[in-house]
Amino acid sequence: MSLIVQKYGGSSVAGAEKMKNVARRAVAAAEKGNQVVVVVSAMGDTTDDLIDLAHQITDHPDEREMDVLLSTGEIVSSTLLAIGIKSLGRKAISLSGLQAGIKTDGVYSQARIRAVSPQRVKSELDEGNIVVVAGFQGVAEDLEVTTLGRGGSDTTAVALAVSLKADMAEIYTDVEGVFTADPRIVPEARKIAEIDYEEMVELATYGAKVMHPRAVEIGQIYNMPILVACSFNDKPGTVIRGGIPMEIRNKARGIAHDLNVAKVTILAVPDKPGIAAKLFEPLADANVSVDTIVQNSSVSGMTDLTFTVSRNELSKAMKVAEPIAKSIGAKGCISDAKLGKVSIVGTGMQNTPGYAARMFKALYEAGINIELITTSEIRITCIVNETRVADAVRSLHKAFQLDQE
Repeated sequence: MSLIVQKYGGSSVAGAEKMKNVARRAVAAAEKGNQVVVVVSAMGDTTDDLIDLAHQITDHPDEREMDVLLSTGEIVSSTLLAIGIKSLGRKAISLSGLQAGIKTDGVYSQARIRAVSPQRVKSELDEGNIVVVAGFQGVAEDLEVTTLGRGGSDTTAVALAVSLKADMAEIYTDVEGVFTADPRIVPEARKIAEIDYEEMVELATYGAKVMHPRAVEIGQIYNMPILVACSFNDKPGTVIRGGIPMEIRNKARGIAHDLNVAKVTILAVPDKPGIAAKLFEPLADANVSVDTIVQNSSVSGMTDLTFTVSRNELSKAMKVAEPIAKSIGAKGCISDAKLGKVSIVGTGMQNTPGYAARMFKALYEAGINIELITTSEIRITCIVNETRVADAVRSLHKAFQLDQE
């Protein structure tokens, strides 16, 4: 008997018929003699609808109440799926994040899992139930409900798979796996059969929506293979795991893009020790996640300091940055929310000449101006105008011949 952990995203449970399809898939897995845990996201656009509803009441809804509100979307999905499974003649039970033992820190909207205590899940499996767990949520030490951030149901599923010692975490969505680029932008994009954890973390972090990066990180730490496949057919998906042969890994593997980018620039900052700490420590205290950081060369003892954040955190970042800019004697603080980023990802790029040159040449030939550049050992990212992101993705996919094996 195997223990299977499946996760179904919002598009897979968006409506009664799709919910019935997921119920049939869970029952089919159980009828093969497996113990089955199913993690579900909120139905369709439920989370967005709840956020919009809260903002119709106030521009600044309370963070604690927002987490309680948003957690209800997954509760609805899990209970409906359990009802669907029972209608097919199988035993099932729905569990909230609290009931499933998902313990988190106390950071609202971006909580991190500290531990999983799966005793309740195990006892329900031993009773013959298909266990349906509400994803995206957990509970802090003070029993406050927390949410794990957008895409957090992936993290729930992988964490449960690790704690239950499953063979693999299965992530089902509306696409057939991980592609070399978004197929909606690049129709010739190719599905990747296997990909390394590190490459997948970079793709997910820099825009590939198919997986939550923190879920992949957990998989990497505990060596938990992750299958990404489609919930609407039985075609082979993509397996995320370690140990991919070097000859496969040593090249560009995919193109990621993200339109959720905003830039903050503090003008004419005095070039003195400790200035950066005065800015970025308060940003961290405000739970603002900073991505790219660029500081220009000092001229006459002054320098411009630029960093990027997600668009939804721009107002929070500006509230922190503007008074600090004034206090340190900077000339001013400006922002730009009409940006996007495009990245090439592949293990071995740092030690192989030519990747950056080919990327910059492709963007130049497409007439795309680069605002900022940031790199890691396996990634090169360019910040560009949001209107040119799709063009950049297509140009880079062609330049690196990613439509070919």
